[in-house]
Amino acid sequence: MIRSKLPHVGTTIFTVMTNRARELNAINLAQGFPDYDAPAKLKDLVAYHVAAGHNQYAPMIGVPQLREQIALKLGASYGRLLDSESEITVALGATEGIFSAIQALVHPGDEVILFDPSYDSYAPAVVLAGGRPIHVPLEPPRFQIDWQRVRQSLSPRTRLVILNTPHNPTATVVSASDLDVLADLLRPTPVMVLSDEVYEHMIFDGERHASIIAHPELYERGVAVFSFGKTMHATGWRVGYTVAPEEITREIRRVHQFNTFSIAAPLQFAIADFLKLSPEHNSQLSSYYQRKRDRFLDCLRNSSFSWTPAAGTYFQLLDFGAVSQQSDVEFADTLLREAGVASIPVSVFYATPPKLSVLRFCFAKNDSTLEEAAERLCRV
Repeated sequence: MIRSKLPHVGTTIFTVMTNRARELNAINLAQGFPDYDAPAKLKDLVAYHVAAGHNQYAPMIGVPQLREQIALKLGASYGRLLDSESEITVALGATEGIFSAIQALVHPGDEVILFDPSYDSYAPAVVLAGGRPIHVPLEPPRFQIDWQRVRQSLSPRTRLVILNTPHNPTATVVSASDLDVLADLLRPTPVMVLSDEVYEHMIFDGERHASIIAHPELYERGVAVFSFGKTMHATGWRVGYTVAPEEITREIRRVHQFNTFSIAAPLQFAIADFLKLSPEHNSQLSSYYQRKRDRFLDCLRNSSFSWTPAAGTYFQLLDFGAVSQQSDVEFADTLLREAGVASIPVSVFYATPPKLSVLRFCFAKNDSTLEEAAERLCRV
């Protein structure tokens, strides 16, 4: 008999809903991927580097050209001069970066604070490292961090706090003042911070992303994780990276080298060139996705759903409380079967879920997809 290391973990909700959407020929607003392609220039660069022979192992920490462009990008965004050789590591998507960081930093018996609803890869990674997830709930409808509960959750065993901003699945953001509060709480402790910032360039309504890279205290005890899959409209490429001070990076690389070792070389070279040739791409993402958010919500104005416009990410929560008294899991199934629209119930990201009447919808879609989905939702 096999004794499972993750006995309570099943197939992720993303796979379940995407498979069911495919079976029912439904519009998939569940899983977070675009239904449009990566920039043509970027695809041309991949073809160029494949033809140029960049098809063997890349360096374990990432090709130098890409790490240098990452350092320039982050310096321009957050004002920190980073050493591309000792502080930046290219990973197999943000998920591998997060996993490798947790395995490197969390020891058996350590406690890790997670904010629920939390992305579903965090807790399993903590458990596999021998740690204990400590779940601090974000209460609906605002889903903001209760810092008093964080203070109460800190203990001598606390090793790590995992942030996610902009936040998936609630589309809220952590402010610069929130980071200051966290720094105050952690100052007398050795607790570290892992900040999942894959939606860094998707901040709306004139706000700015608050990164731990820009915070003088938190960066010294932190790891920030990013994703090119999200920013380049190419989630299938699985290219991300971690950023941390040299001592922390050294430990992450000890794990990373035996996890994935290195990432697809032609993709790295192509992304490096694209960052250099098209610096405007990232700066345009916020307005690009805000237009999609607004288009989706405008098409829903005659529906029975209610909402607070997403502050970040490319996800929108819709409240169905005026439509049904079902649980969010039940209503997501009803929408899929009867309206032909796939969504994600938020309660599945809680260890102990409150009663919720909200579903998460991805608006990283063509306008025609959003319009058709909204038309179906308006008939509910």
